Amino acid sequence: MSGHSKWATTKRAKAVVDAKRGAAFTKLSNLISIAARKGGDPETNFQLRLAIDRARGVNMPKDNIERAIRRGTGEDGGGQLEELVYEGIGPAQSQFIIQALTDSRNRTAAAIRHTFSKHGGALGAVMWNFEQKGVLMISKEVWDASALNFDDFLLEGIDAGIDDAVLEDEGVIIYTKPEAFAKVKGWLESKKLETASAAIEYVAKEKISLSDEDRAKVESFIDVLENDEDVSDYFTNIE
Repeated sequence: MSGHSKWATTKRAKAVVDAKRGAAFTKLSNLISIAARKGGDPETNFQLRLAIDRARGVNMPKDNIERAIRRGTGEDGGGQLEELVYEGIGPAQSQFIIQALTDSRNRTAAAIRHTFSKHGGALGAVMWNFEQKGVLMISKEVWDASALNFDDFLLEGIDAGIDDAVLEDEGVIIYTKPEAFAKVKGWLESKKLETASAAIEYVAKEKISLSDEDRAKVESFIDVLENDEDVSDYFTNIE
């Protein structure tokens, strides 16, 4: 989700990790293992560094992180993980892009199809309404502590690769092209601006608003996705 709800989604994700730590750690381990295929050194593998940062953000033990890296580099063996992307229509005609990491394509496909069907939706093409962007979030506490002027920050940031930035009550959301993402992340770090989250995401071009009743249906659908250990992330067009 993007805009104001992006902050709520991030907080929700952290709460889910606390409540369902085992499933969340499995998801993060898989994410680290996939990234580690391109090399086990986070200093030279930016994708791995992001995955490790995400794991550390929810207090994943160091041993779990190192074990996941070894699995990805092939040192620990284990099943071969596959990256899959599903798209479909969820409750209340909402659109979803779902990313999965799995060692069983058939199992995951059946589970995702069942989840959509159970909640009144179906798999179907919605990618036309999404584009990939780098999305980086700076919390209000970090932003306020920096004492930066937002307009000056944005002007300098455009030279660093920022496409757009939005100052909201809960902090700053920054958007970049995927190829500029690493450069912008490094630029923020040079300014001592720690990110609350940073990832390449599918961002909806056109969004929809929902009634409270429909939003409750979507929340129920999302609960099932978050309980599925094969689902690594999801994106929607809901405001």
